[in-house]
Amino acid sequence: MTEPRSPHDFAGFDIPDPVRLDGHTIEELSAYLDAERTPTNFSIESSPGCQIALTALTRLRELTAHTLEVQAAVEPAPPDSWVHSIMNRIALEARTGRDIPIAHSAPTAHLTMTEGAVRGMIRVAGDSISEVIVGRCRIDGDVTVPGALVTVAVDISVAWGESIPIAADRAREAIQRQLSKHTELNITAVDITVQDIRFAGTGTVAGTSRQ
Repeated sequence: MTEPRSPHDFAGFDIPDPVRLDGHTIEELSAYLDAERTPTNFSIESSPGCQIALTALTRLRELTAHTLEVQAAVEPAPPDSWVHSIMNRIALEARTGRDIPIAHSAPTAHLTMTEGAVRGMIRVAGDSISEVIVGRCRIDGDVTVPGALVTVAVDISVAWGESIPIAADRAREAIQRQLSKHTELNITAVDITVQDIRFAGTGTVAGTSRQ
């Protein structure tokens, strides 16, 4: 999608340089997708973090391609720096993070899922809403303690012309369904912040709206 950048290109994104997943950069994963995952890189294919990042990158490509195809007449392509910042958020969030315990009937069983996997679920759920692209997601609370109160904070971009409150509500509901179905987290709130609008004629308009 984009060529590797120097560290100053990421200023303002609060992202380590380079962001790595089991030894791989987001640029390597993007190039791997460009090559249609051939030849097979077993280091990437065997890494849970890389798989989460590849899924999110694939969805990001689909969404930006859809924007170009459907709205080309009225809306330009998202700025390259904006797309690249989301790519690096994907890499940052897909890293393992904390272990989240999963209850099991056998007292000797010790089952967990990673925080990175849950963030991947959040991103997939939010991106499933056609007018929404997830920028950042964060899980607040001690997820290592079963039953602890947890909140989820998600930044999104909304397509120009769409209702911001409706888009935020749809994203929230999709995220809540996904987490309720696949995790045992005691989630008290899913906070959605609309960080920008993909605006016709001028690219992305910065702004913040808490929903």
